[in-house]
Order: sequence, then C-alpha cells, then structure tokens
Amino acid sequence: MRPTVYYCYDAWCGWCFGFSGVIHKISQDYQADFFFDVLSGGMIPVENKRPVKATASYIKNSYPHIEELAGVKFGVHYLWHIDHPDESDWFPESLTPAKAMCILKEHHPEKAVEFAIALQLALFKEGRDLTDPEAYRHLLSEFNLPADSFFEKLGENRYSDMAKYEFAMVKQLQVSGFPSVLMQISDAKFYLLSRGYTSYEDIKQRIENILTEINYTKHDLNDNTQSNH
Repeated sequence: MRPTVYYCYDAWCGWCFGFSGVIHKISQDYQADFFFDVLSGGMIPVENKRPVKATASYIKNSYPHIEELAGVKFGVHYLWHIDHPDESDWFPESLTPAKAMCILKEHHPEKAVEFAIALQLALFKEGRDLTDPEAYRHLLSEFNLPADSFFEKLGENRYSDMAKYEFAMVKQLQVSGFPSVLMQISDAKFYLLSRGYTSYEDIKQRIENILTEINYTKHDLNDNTQSNH
C-alpha cells in the first residue's frame, strides 16, 4: 500500500500554528510519495467549552515561546482576545472547525493540509472566531467550496458525527498531544514521526530512515524468496 501520513492537529492549538510551516514543507516534499490526511483532535470538546479567559493567561505565557521557536507571529486581532479576556466573547470549541475540515475533505481530500494551515491563519493571524460559520466564508472560493452547500453541511449532525469519529481515531492512535504526525505503511504498521513541535530537519530525517528500512525489508524479502527457489 502507498504510505499515508496523518497530521493530527487541532485548529485551536497554538503549537500546531507554529508547526504549519513544517507540515506544509513536508507535504510538498513528499506529495508524490505519500497520501497526506489531516485528523482533527478534538482538543476542546464542545460540551466543555469555556470562555477564552479560562486559558488566556496560559496562552499569554506560551505564545512568545512558540513565536521564538517556530518563527511565526500571532496577529494583533487574535492577541486582543488574549490581552482583554474579560471583554472577549469567544468560547472556543473544536467541533466546528473539525466539521469544516470534514466538508473540505469530502470535496478535496488532497487539500487537507493546506486547509488546516488556512484555518489556523484565519484564527491566529486574522483573529477570526472559528466557532462562527462566517469565519470560513473568505476561504470558500480559495478552496472551491460552494457557499450554500458548505453552510448547510456545517449545520448538519452528519458532519458532527464525522468529526467526532476523527476525534476517536486520534485517541485510538494514542495521540496525546498536538501536533503529532504518524506514517502508516500497512494495515497494522505505524511509525511516529513527531509528537509535539518538531523541526522540519528532524521529521525529514525520520522519514528517510523509515524509507531506508522499508526498502531494506523489501530487498531482504526478495532475496529470501529467490534463495528458496
């Protein structure tokens, strides 16, 4: 089977925003070799959503570290909510952006990584509230998604079920933090490429090591088969 790389992320995860450049470059480098899929992690269950002020102090302390390590910049419109949590009307939850991802993958599965990056730019650079359906409108033409159909599907329970199935898949893969990247090379064989923010160079080296191992195994099996004849 052709290997599949799973990018397990959450749209509200600041470290995933920092990781966007890495996963973009990896997906570009290996787009001819692997399938790339994005699985939404459900970091903030809709049943447990809380006002942004519940996590604002943690985010305020952590985002400069993300900027320094990953070379990204959080936008002033996003940071306003972090700096003025008592005035913010945000109640973050992961279900709505996960539904949007499911709709995108139904139409253009090959654009999943690109769409994940676009969602995080909308949130962390432009300060768009991803629980608000209107936060997605500016992306629809870019990703060739019909607006009427998109907004109708965003309100359907079927896509909630699809998103929650992805949340369950991420748990089944034993992903405990975001971002995480895994490679599947057979029905039962997975490799962990990264857990948490990881540099492009480190992930690329791990992929190359895996490819070397896979090729060696195939070569070894071929040799054994020939020696038995």
